[in-house]
Amino acid sequence: MAHFDALETRSADQRAADLARDLPALIAHAMTAPAMASSLAGVDPAQITSLAALARLPVIRKADLSGAQKKHPPLGGFLPEGGRFEHVFQSPGPIYEIGRTGHDWWRMGRFLHACGVGPRDIVQNCFGYHLTPAGMIFESGARAVGAAVLPAGTGQTDLQVRAAVDVGSTAYAGTPDYLKIILDRADEMGERLKITRAAVGGGALFPSLRREYADRGILCLQCYATADLGNIAYESEAQEGMILDEGVIVEIVRPGTGDPVPMGEVGEVVVTTLNRDYPLVRFATGDLSALMPGQSPCGRTNLRIKGWLGRADQTTKIKGMFVRPEQVAEFVARHEEVSRARVIASREGEMDAMTVQVESRATNPALYEGSVLEVLKLRGRVEIVAPGSLPNDGKVIEDRRTYG
Repeated sequence: MAHFDALETRSADQRAADLARDLPALIAHAMTAPAMASSLAGVDPAQITSLAALARLPVIRKADLSGAQKKHPPLGGFLPEGGRFEHVFQSPGPIYEIGRTGHDWWRMGRFLHACGVGPRDIVQNCFGYHLTPAGMIFESGARAVGAAVLPAGTGQTDLQVRAAVDVGSTAYAGTPDYLKIILDRADEMGERLKITRAAVGGGALFPSLRREYADRGILCLQCYATADLGNIAYESEAQEGMILDEGVIVEIVRPGTGDPVPMGEVGEVVVTTLNRDYPLVRFATGDLSALMPGQSPCGRTNLRIKGWLGRADQTTKIKGMFVRPEQVAEFVARHEEVSRARVIASREGEMDAMTVQVESRATNPALYEGSVLEVLKLRGRVEIVAPGSLPNDGKVIEDRRTYG
């Protein structure tokens, strides 16, 4: 079967209609959890039926979840219907997330199917099983496609090689670079593995490493997933961007705001998950990416992102004062003619210096000096640049200082 299910090939109109049907109930359900109630206060769920309506809601961040969990332990008031869950995991913060054992609860089966993994495969799962959910996320996906699992976890490379040989592992799940360690150690031990597919995540998959795997006859594809949200996006054999999962709504917003950016512009990834057990609404991941125009050649019709392009948290201390993306967004909002701005931290001699580059059709930098001081709380040089000329990298604060 070419696709995991019919959801992957829906038309844009059908996807929008399904969203209009499902969003109001999701929002109403999310409002019952203290962790979401404050950000959704006063919202009429019946009015949230489109991406445009969703974009008017506030974003929530990991700090909000952590704070809610301290006030309402252990999960900030998030409980599945019926109050039951099978697992609870810990992420840095700490933040605690639930896990369920229902069919493909983490939605990873879609990605493994795209990798060509199925009932005839044995997946050597080298993601961790301790405290964090990665191991269980990929095991759940393997069960969804009917594959057997060797729950190998991390480390003990010699034992990993021995097990892969003895049980005949045909697929790998884990970080991109650990498979190379296993393969190289197998070569040293004089063993030949049967692994022909690799489903990777949790780190950068460099083109040179992907080519090395391809030279060994291994198709290596990557996904973008988090402990809070499960699978967000994944590659197919087309290897042209990462296709959004059917169980999430993804927006790319300007860092420091909840405002969606135009197609192709780099911004922060904000995700709404359609999981009623854990309904996060406009959850800011802190990661940067960009939406891609068009559709994947593999026939899946959902939007695509370019993958992980860095972190959105660019808070920087200049002259002893913190400058945050939210402040840059406030500065831009004060001036209708300003499309974007970028704060640059540099050194002049032994002193910090701040330059604010402003995309505007105005010609007089003095027009903006007052609001720069008022909003950023610092004096800085203002440079006016042509609209559209700032780099498309998602940065609104750039630190050029070196301390070596």
